[in-house]
Amino acid sequence: MMDRDRRLASLVSALSEETQAIRVSGDRSPEREHSEPIFTTSSFVFPDAATMADAFVNNSGLSIYARVDNPTVDSFCQRLAVLEGAEACEATASGMGAILSTLMAHCQTGDRVLMSTGVFGATLNLVKNFFIKYGLEIELLSPTDLDAWERALARPAKLAYCETPSNPTIDIVDIEGLAALCRAHDCLLVVDNCFMTPVLQKPLSLGADLIIHSATKYLDGQGRVLGGAVLGRSDLVEPVTSFIRSGGVTMSAFNAWIFLKGLETLDIRMHAHSQKAMALAQWLEQQPQVGRVNYAGLHSHPQKSLIDRQMKAGGGVLSFTLKNGSREDAWAFLNATCLMSLTANLGDVKTTVCHPATSTHGRLDDSDRELMGISENMIRIAVGLESVDDLIEDCERGFAALTY
Repeated sequence: MMDRDRRLASLVSALSEETQAIRVSGDRSPEREHSEPIFTTSSFVFPDAATMADAFVNNSGLSIYARVDNPTVDSFCQRLAVLEGAEACEATASGMGAILSTLMAHCQTGDRVLMSTGVFGATLNLVKNFFIKYGLEIELLSPTDLDAWERALARPAKLAYCETPSNPTIDIVDIEGLAALCRAHDCLLVVDNCFMTPVLQKPLSLGADLIIHSATKYLDGQGRVLGGAVLGRSDLVEPVTSFIRSGGVTMSAFNAWIFLKGLETLDIRMHAHSQKAMALAQWLEQQPQVGRVNYAGLHSHPQKSLIDRQMKAGGGVLSFTLKNGSREDAWAFLNATCLMSLTANLGDVKTTVCHPATSTHGRLDDSDRELMGISENMIRIAVGLESVDDLIEDCERGFAALTY
């Protein structure tokens, strides 16, 4: 490490978050590169047998095999950990890989898991279709009803899992309140921070034990690659690391390099997404075809006071219902738009739009969708960085297609 790099490393904790997202990095290689290198290798060589044994047996810190560790992936983990205020970070092949790894690492047959109804459809499918058959008990709870969580915690529970804001209803979990309840009942609190990122919300500082990220979304920011991450105290992340290395749900070096580049613009993007989503949400509230707009930045949000305490801005995702509309009306709206991309991904600089009931939550049964508040007339928009005027014009094309 060069002297300048050593001096910079000593200043990291005092730097602003915007600077940390750009400057926190691993050691430079002997080539003295400015941008972080991609170590596209499946394995690493050693100068002698003793050094190799020390790496494999004693965990000396030297890279040994790409399923186990990689310098590019390590750099991504180091940077994200600093941004989230976490002791440790482990990267996975996808956001769902991060959820799977966390549950596998911390739960076993007979354990009870409390889960918010406001989670991604694949998350609910994972626990209901797979973990239940291995003896895990799952109880679903409203994200906004702390009293219900307290009642549920009266019985022993190993882990509580929530996503806030919820997808796509934008309900807010009181992280600090739920964390206090979980601590009192010796239950781990895991918070999916995908929608907000560390720029807009810091669950660990509010008492959460672990954070989940689908890095695929805002941490990349341009819809290029898949990845996930688990962050928290070292003793809580270590079991996750052990499962990932044995189970093979490892992030690739190339994807980690993409995420490193994404983190460099995360701060400015998240504030821009929030500003544009706010403007579009306010416009949608005024449209006669709209029944309700769900967006964390609106003054009309029923949890406005909690949002002001917990989040710095509303983020980039909103949803709305069509007044007296049906699935056919929602599809007509979607089919008439052309600027917004019809895809279920989010967190992209390109605005995306979808019908949650038949896409992100399409594999759930009707009762689960009703429990989660996802109606047939709901549309979700993940606002990108285009001109808001152009997005409004595209929405007007959608509304013009409605015939009721």
